[in-house]
Amino acid sequence: CKALKEKGLTVYELSRRDSDERGIIHIPCDITDDGSVAAAFAKIEEERGRADIVINNAGFGISGAAEFADEKDVRKLMDVNFFGALKVIKRAVPLMRKNGGGRIVNTSSVAAVASIPFQAFYSVSKAAINSLTLSLANELKDFGISVCAVMPGDTKTGFTDAREKNISGNEIYGEKIKRSVEKMEKDERGGMSAERAGRYIAKISTRKKVKPLYAIGISYKLITVLIKILPTRTANYIIGILYT
Repeated sequence: CKALKEKGLTVYELSRRDSDERGIIHIPCDITDDGSVAAAFAKIEEERGRADIVINNAGFGISGAAEFADEKDVRKLMDVNFFGALKVIKRAVPLMRKNGGGRIVNTSSVAAVASIPFQAFYSVSKAAINSLTLSLANELKDFGISVCAVMPGDTKTGFTDAREKNISGNEIYGEKIKRSVEKMEKDERGGMSAERAGRYIAKISTRKKVKPLYAIGISYKLITVLIKILPTRTANYIIGILYT
């Protein structure tokens, strides 16, 4: 939001909690509630008459062994990470089409293409975002609406502390659940700053043309390329070594 504001754009921020950032217009919104999303976009349309750029950035993570996952937790994750983004997109598209086009940027993750053990459902949610992005890029291009997804890697944000951890079965898995998540959290705390990721996403969102998928940072771009060219078995084996 700050990076877009610095580019001179009028920025609306939809979230459950307000921020004290000057010059950014806050609208209370729970993206898991269709009525809340509808009201937010109705307000934007009333005040501005248009929405040129929409960035889906809400999300959180859960961790643990898939066999011990509580389905309620998995559904909660998908409600925010996938269905929340879908609710926003469904409200944004008619407004963009009415005004001759727009740009939708979905925040995905390198975990979408490099599925992380003991964080399977986070990877599933981001893989779903990538698939949705690719489909929408073709579905909406005739309306002048371009769609892309940005895939950050380890980033230092409040996401790490907000992760909902389930260590059920840790002893059965030889303590691998705990070790894997601890390694991931260490990498996140030492990762790129939120400001750097934000500036990159703002840059992509204001480009004249976009490709469907972007990784942030040279190392993560390299990882996504290697996953494409290596045999699946080899790539997945390497990920297993890194996180188990």
